[in-house]
Amino acid sequence: MLRRRRERSGGPGVLRSRATPEATGEGEHLGTRFKVLQRFFTIGDRFFIEDEHGNRAFRIENKVLRLRKTLKFQDLDGNDIYKIQEKVARIRDTMEIESDGHTVAKVHNALITPLRDRWKVSVTDGEDLTAKGNILNHEYKIMRNGRVIGEVSKKWFRVRDTYGVDVHDGEDALLILAITVVIDTMAHKGR
Repeated sequence: MLRRRRERSGGPGVLRSRATPEATGEGEHLGTRFKVLQRFFTIGDRFFIEDEHGNRAFRIENKVLRLRKTLKFQDLDGNDIYKIQEKVARIRDTMEIESDGHTVAKVHNALITPLRDRWKVSVTDGEDLTAKGNILNHEYKIMRNGRVIGEVSKKWFRVRDTYGVDVHDGEDALLILAITVVIDTMAHKGR
């Protein structure tokens, strides 16, 4: 069984994934897997992110404020962990992930090609990340310096319109989940 621990580091709290020895076998994932229901957003909509066992772990509140999309990444008690806002009047699509009024990361659409997408994530107090793969079909990897730290895939779940986010051991699961939600929102503009 996978265990998670929450560490406070002056920010919103870092949920580090940690795998037990039995989770490291062939074909198993290293870290913590989450399930995200892919659905179309409407104004004032809310959806939940579940752990791999179907337990609700986080919720996302979707609001449109002052002509720009705002998402609130919250714990189950409704406490804000991250505020995610679309930045308007930019040449390239950008959304910022904020905590307590400070920018934690900026997600940019770096390159779109017919078969693969590439997104850049500028992390304020850390190394930048990239997301590469088939973003529209939810089959991509999140990498730091060429090393995979998270994966997004629909193949882990049989339920239609559901995809998984596998956060590798020792990585900031909250930030990777927020980045995944941002990429999903930006890639699927109609939501």
